This record gives sequence, C-alpha cells and structure tokens, in this order.
Amino acid sequence: MHKTRLLIFIVAYHAETTIDQVLRRIPAALADDYDVEILIIDDASQDDTFANGVTASRTAGLPFKVTVLCNPVNQGYGGNQKIGYHYAIERGFDYVALLHGDGQYAPECLPELMAVFRSTAADAVFGSRMMLPGAARKGGMPGYKWIGNRVLAGRERHATFRPMIVFRSLRAAS
Repeated sequence: MHKTRLLIFIVAYHAETTIDQVLRRIPAALADDYDVEILIIDDASQDDTFANGVTASRTAGLPFKVTVLCNPVNQGYGGNQKIGYHYAIERGFDYVALLHGDGQYAPECLPELMAVFRSTAADAVFGSRMMLPGAARKGGMPGYKWIGNRVLAGRERHATFRPMIVFRSLRAAS
C-alpha cells in the first residue's frame, strides 16, 4: 500500500546547539501513517549548524530519511522556505510540515496537525506556539521575540480581526 508522503522541513540558522534535540523530538510514530523524509536546510550559518545537523541525522535513531543541505549564501527566512518547498514539489511530496531548527515549534504536535488532513479536505493547517500562556517562553522563545510577537500579533488582530498564526503544515499537491 502506498503511504502518503510527508516532508518535515526544518529551516535552520545558527541552530548548532538545538538541531539535535529538534530531530529527537519528532515522533517516530509518524512512520506508521506516512512515508516521511526530514529536510534540514542550514541558511549559511556561521556556526556548526550544518555539521551538527549531519551528525544528529546519523545518531538521532529516527526511522526516516534525513537530508541536510546548506545554502552557500544566506537566503533569509523566506528564501530558505522557497528552497524547501521547491524541494518538496520536485520530489512529489503530498504534505510539507515546517519546523524551526531552534525548536520553537513543537515537533511533538505534528501528529495532531497531520490528523486534520486525514479528517478534512483542508489544504493548510496552522498552529500557534502562543496559544498556551507561557508555552512559547518555556519552549525557548527569547524574551525580545516574545515581546515583538505580542506587539505585532496585536496589531494584526486589530487590523484583520484574526489571530496571528505561524506553525504550519501544507498540502503540497491537490
């Protein structure tokens, strides 16, 4: 039986101290329902993110293929995402789940996010690290980012009457 293909895409920049734990937190049980590959793209970090990603991919004990790439020139957050989504489309993935190499998005939530695709016709599923009070800070979000997020999210809610949400999984093909 053909399993649905899921790419877990990890954008990484200066994540040398966190990338190993991000990989280890990805639920191995995803392999029960999906043909999973993990793609880590280091966005030209000046630290050992790439090397640590390669090492972690070999030692994390995951039942998934792990591919680690490194941009020779920093593409920025959006540019790095474009490369990852292009990778997913070129290789025929059905879904893409985006994580951050610093661990701020909880890999443990991937089964819940992916379950929505199984039970609905959704083309995108979004989550938020800000839903539970204190969860973002406990997950490692720096104080200055938390304050900036609260200010910008408040402005967005005021302008659009919708909450700001950033953790996402997408259907790669319809």
